[in-house]
Amino acid sequence: GKEDAMSADGTFDPVRKSIEVEVGPAEAFRLFSEEFESWWPLATHSVGGAEAASCYFEDRDGGRIFETTSDGTTHLWGMVTAWEPSARTVFVWHPGRDAATAQEVELRFIGISTGTRIELEHRGWEVLGDRAEEMRSGYVTGWDPVLESFVARCGA
Repeated sequence: GKEDAMSADGTFDPVRKSIEVEVGPAEAFRLFSEEFESWWPLATHSVGGAEAASCYFEDRDGGRIFETTSDGTTHLWGMVTAWEPSARTVFVWHPGRDAATAQEVELRFIGISTGTRIELEHRGWEVLGDRAEEMRSGYVTGWDPVLESFVARCGA
C-alpha cells in the first residue's frame, strides 16, 4: 500500500534493483548502451508496443534514449545526464510522457570476482503527483524482465 512506498514527508523511496552478469564492467557497460537494441524487450517495454521497430541509447553525455515505430515516428524515452563508461550512467526517463514528468535512473557497474554487479536506482517519483504510487509500483515489477533480458544478453 501507500505506506510502503511513501515516506512521512511525502517522498517516495527509489526503486532499487541489483543484478550480476559474468562479464567485466567495461563490457557490461558497452552491452548496455552500444548494444541497447540487442537486448531491450521492445515488444513489451516500449511506447509503440507491436509497432515499435527499434530503440537507441546514444552513448554520450546529453545523448538521447528513444524508439522508432514502424511508420518512422520517434518517441523520446529520456536523455543521458551522466556518462562515466564502465562505471556509471544517469539518465532522465519519461517514455511516452512529457519531459516535465521525468524520473531519474542511475546505473552503477561494480566489478566483482565473477564479473559485474549492476545496481539500478529509479528515483524522483514525486513529480508524478497523484500517479506516483501507481507508476512506481509498475516499475517495481517492470524493471525485472528488462534486467533479466540484459543478463541473458551478457551471457550469450
